[in-house]
Amino acid sequence: MSADSKPVVDEGPYVLGRARVSLVEPVSPSFVRITFVGDDVDRLGNPGHTFDQRIKVIFPPSSGVLPELAGGDDWYQRWLEIPEDRRGAIRTYSIRDVRVGDDDATELVVDFVLHLAPGASGPASTWASRASAGDEVMLVAPRRGRLDGGGLEYLPGDSASVLLAGDETAAPAIARILEDAPADLRGTVFIEVPTGGDVLPFAAPAGVSVHWLARDGADHGARLRPAVLDHLGAADSVSDNEVEIDESPDDPMVWETPVFSNLGEDVGPEPAPGERYYWIAGESKVVTGLRRHLVKELGIARSQVAFMGYWRHGVAMKG
Repeated sequence: MSADSKPVVDEGPYVLGRARVSLVEPVSPSFVRITFVGDDVDRLGNPGHTFDQRIKVIFPPSSGVLPELAGGDDWYQRWLEIPEDRRGAIRTYSIRDVRVGDDDATELVVDFVLHLAPGASGPASTWASRASAGDEVMLVAPRRGRLDGGGLEYLPGDSASVLLAGDETAAPAIARILEDAPADLRGTVFIEVPTGGDVLPFAAPAGVSVHWLARDGADHGARLRPAVLDHLGAADSVSDNEVEIDESPDDPMVWETPVFSNLGEDVGPEPAPGERYYWIAGESKVVTGLRRHLVKELGIARSQVAFMGYWRHGVAMKG
């Protein structure tokens, strides 16, 4: 390195910064779409390669004042060290869209699910239901041009066919996956939502069939589970109202992908060309039950499947 040259600084694979609400759009009874902008937003997101990318959103505490927090590998630990009444709440969301305009001006879009029933609304849902232009949050999201920061599980390899299934919490990720997918992708999609009014339009490849399943007051998974198993020709021996999986609130939620296993199982190679790829996300118990059928009973190789518990019924999420 010459005396006049400047050292190259690795800023890391993600951005931690502030984002300002520019638009709030109620898009269905259960979804509100919020668009974020700002100088920090202009540095994040990878249009065309978003798929199921997860980000962290830090919501302001009751004072409305966001904490002072800088980036770095230890940002989360430093956030935890802030007094609870000053640090706000942190939750995980999928990116619905990233739009980049002139001079890299960027809009990042997140679809929030509203849980407003008595006792069901947490800080994120409450914030989203009241958000207006000018409100601020903090985001932890991938730096533009960097794909090595984690938070992306949709890894179909060279598979030309997919099965995607999930509930309302997975709907934004599924929509983004299909809008980023190659035009020749083939597959079947099942999305369970609270009501028929929650069917959201999005573009999908011509070879992908999308099935919306309205729960209409039924238990979580009551529509999704039989639809997936019927499609696969698998018998469902458990009725809608029976409890199949015994999960403790303290157990880790299921998170099993071709490259990671929180159950400690062996991970394998990515799916071989021609094999179908399965991506299933949503309420942890429902996902765990489907995993049992696909892997244990149908014998589908772990290299072909990604099962993600996004949330757990009756348990407040904390990150």
